[in-house]
Amino acid sequence: MSDLKIVVTGASGRMGRTLIRQIAQGSGITLCGALEMEGHPNLGLDSGTLAGMQPNGITLTADPLPLLASAQAVVDFTTPMVSLMLADLAAQARIVHVIGTTGFDDKGEARIKAAARHAVIVKSGNMSMGVNLLAVLVERAAKSLPDYDIEVLEMHHRNKVDAPSGTALLLGEAAAAGRGVALGKHWVKSRDGHTGARKEGDIGFATLRGGTVVGEHSVILAGSGERITLSHTAEDRSIFAHGALTAARWGHGKKPGLYAMTDVLGL
Repeated sequence: MSDLKIVVTGASGRMGRTLIRQIAQGSGITLCGALEMEGHPNLGLDSGTLAGMQPNGITLTADPLPLLASAQAVVDFTTPMVSLMLADLAAQARIVHVIGTTGFDDKGEARIKAAARHAVIVKSGNMSMGVNLLAVLVERAAKSLPDYDIEVLEMHHRNKVDAPSGTALLLGEAAAAGRGVALGKHWVKSRDGHTGARKEGDIGFATLRGGTVVGEHSVILAGSGERITLSHTAEDRSIFAHGALTAARWGHGKKPGLYAMTDVLGL
């Protein structure tokens, strides 16, 4: 069986470089393209060199069309605007699109669903296998403990631009699913000043930023006289790259549709 040909987007960023290193170390996958935005100073440079390895002959380019035409999958940790453009192109090329980008609005989510009619799209607020297992546990705990208050606490490095994180929202969605409610009608994303007592059924979020923290998430279920904490700590970005590449391999040959990492893991 021939190797799966993968394009990496945001190739000179932290996740892009991590993905390129993971592809070089893995088996059954081959890097066939490296994308960066128009005007980026690293365009034209060797992606292997940028990833801290020997040159691999794959230079950074801003034009996705020729790369996606010869690829079987594209792995994408970029921005909502770029991811939506790539989803449209993946639908045209009928390839796998793995989306680790977060921060989509309702229109963006609808556009991704439309693209998934023609492409295999695997989308998750976190590509870590451990986090997705945690989400399953959170859903079950929320269902089993319907009277417990739920709070989601997350911390990331000082340069992260969105809050709450996509992972925090993923865990909040899991808690809401366990309760059989819509997260958007029950979330509390911030508290300041005299907020009054906590409302029954609220799912609260607290966001911390600082230093070089890769990712820490905890879901607290607080009852009368006891508290349960389910948590996950990411110590290295390679876990996200490993999950994304696993998703790309899993998606190859599947029917078009919008999938989650829980599908990949059989959860």
